[in-house]
Amino acid sequence: MKKVLVLNYEFPPLGGGASPVSYELAKKMFETGDFDIDVVTMNHKSLLKYEEINKNFRVHRVRSWRSKKELCYPWEQVTYLIFGWFKCKELLKTKRYDLCHCHFIIPTGVLALKLKKKFGLPYIITPHGSDVLNYNSRLKLIYPFLFGLWQNILNNAQKIISPSNFLKGEILKVYPLFEEKKIVVVPNGFDTNKFQPQVKKKYIFSSGRLLLNKGFQYLIQAVADEDIGYEVHLAGDGPMRKDLERLAKKSKTRIFFHGWLDNNGLEYKNLLEQAEIFVLISEKENASMVLREAMSAGCAIITSDTSGCAETVAEAGILVKFGDVQVLKSALNLLVNDQNQLLSLAEKALTRVKNTYDWQLIVKEYIKNL
Repeated sequence: MKKVLVLNYEFPPLGGGASPVSYELAKKMFETGDFDIDVVTMNHKSLLKYEEINKNFRVHRVRSWRSKKELCYPWEQVTYLIFGWFKCKELLKTKRYDLCHCHFIIPTGVLALKLKKKFGLPYIITPHGSDVLNYNSRLKLIYPFLFGLWQNILNNAQKIISPSNFLKGEILKVYPLFEEKKIVVVPNGFDTNKFQPQVKKKYIFSSGRLLLNKGFQYLIQAVADEDIGYEVHLAGDGPMRKDLERLAKKSKTRIFFHGWLDNNGLEYKNLLEQAEIFVLISEKENASMVLREAMSAGCAIITSDTSGCAETVAEAGILVKFGDVQVLKSALNLLVNDQNQLLSLAEKALTRVKNTYDWQLIVKEYIKNL
């Protein structure tokens, strides 16, 4: 049985899309009976410090200064590295791991690199987006200070398993001299039984961190001038929330804010599965988990024509330019006024997620690369 140490500062119920991906992948691996897995992640408030999901799958949550479930600031990530180091050293006193699987180049790769230098533990990395330099404008001030360390982490990795061709390209754009053959593209998997279509209602749903580059402001602007006959429901929290709520007050289409919702919770499940249309118009996404959720829930998809969004949906959705309110408005009008087109896109999305992203297919590809 192969012993694997998984490092991720974001693990359910904390974090965004990379959080459920790392959980599901670890779960599918131990279910094969060939892997014994320890996860070292962040603690937050009243979460359990230790959780035994199965005798071969354990979660260790280390002390941190994390203040929010949905978002983690760089200085909070540093506390994970410090206390994560002590927890890993403790585990390595009694266990001999075959491999470290590290989610995120930064910050988690810092810990993986240190474990390799100190204990000779080889590691692979799954990047998720914001850990690739120049990917996220919100972090542009700290990226220049990380370049040397970032390169060192990549150079010492056994392999990089990128969830999309888009993100592979972003890595090589920043570091063109990196050995390209070390990057293998394996899409994030998805449990296609988790979300399934319910009886649909006339509303548009969108979910994510309420940040400027996620584009929620453009969705609100696209429906603001007239009542389109559909409600808009937004799930998520973040620094843009107050601005978005002020913008929504001027809208003739009714807009509802639900705050941060656990994607394993019933409220989130019902909102997604009953929505006719799902919109994600983020400026940059690596391999969006929420898109897969919406596709599985039988929603008609409108998403960005750039980055990993277009790669995820392919021909199974409508692609629009980030920031172009008029094009987004036209796409929404097309779907709300043409039920046949809406149903056709929903069916295409459902077929694509089952045939392309089902975990039973993806986990086999992952295991080949471990």
